[in-house]
Amino acid sequence: MNIQCGTAGWTDKTLIACKRFYPRGCSTAEARLRFYASQFPLVEVDSAYYAMPSESNAQLWAERTPDGFTFNFKSFRLFTGHQTSPDVLPKDIVMALGSSPSTTRKKNLYYRDLPVEIRDELWRRYLEALEPLRRTQHLGAVLFQFAPWITRAPEDLAHVDECAARMTGYTVAVEFRNQSWLDEHHAPSTLAFLRERQLVHVIVDAPPDVTNRVHTVWEATNPQLAMVRLHGRNTASWNPGAGASAADRFNYDYSDAELGELAGSIRGIATRAAKTHVIFNNCFEDQGQRNALSMMGMLGASPHAPGDARP
Repeated sequence: MNIQCGTAGWTDKTLIACKRFYPRGCSTAEARLRFYASQFPLVEVDSAYYAMPSESNAQLWAERTPDGFTFNFKSFRLFTGHQTSPDVLPKDIVMALGSSPSTTRKKNLYYRDLPVEIRDELWRRYLEALEPLRRTQHLGAVLFQFAPWITRAPEDLAHVDECAARMTGYTVAVEFRNQSWLDEHHAPSTLAFLRERQLVHVIVDAPPDVTNRVHTVWEATNPQLAMVRLHGRNTASWNPGAGASAADRFNYDYSDAELGELAGSIRGIATRAAKTHVIFNNCFEDQGQRNALSMMGMLGASPHAPGDARP
């Protein structure tokens, strides 16, 4: 089975600070990525959620990783309905927004606030940033993790449709956060919606006893790719409050028993798609990396696809 495991990022501050994953002397951006790519075949670029990615960085990442190594990209937060500070937008975009009545003096912006021409330009730049990885066959899926307030309301369905249309020609994975998408009444129609558009349904593992998470549904909606994202099961830290980091929220170390249970489900879903991506998002210190390596051992997965060159 073609199952690839990796983590959500490789430069988290707590990961570097713990000094357990990267070997001594591995202290530059290039060295860290090269080492990471020697351990895993897959990584998720989570920084693309917080700020617009750059073409120059993508070019460097393509050059520093072996053939067969895959980058999944998170969509920029503005596209997924999240509040976005103007401070993270390109300066020329901010200047252009200064003359728009709908955006002037707002602390946070939403997608609906932007003039159409600004939206078009942001999408153009986002796709431009992906091109070096796409051209070198390093690009996997682009993940749209929609905000918790994106529901099955008609205007939200239309927004998901727009994102899919903007990404025509790319592999697009969708992770919903609102329970309405995959509850017992709506799961069949949501999965049908994804299948019709060849969007990848993201299977989520998260604390089972919290309400602000999507239901876990082990289904594949794209024959080419299935995706599982593991957020940990830390109920106490799931809603950490304002100012908390992702490491605070997803601080969880999966036990071998939990990983073994998940491995069985992953093997099952892997029979329904050509490839399966397993991303550990429990990004506190080296927990994600350790758990991903353990999962690879359980699944018999290799850090390299057959025939790939090592860095």
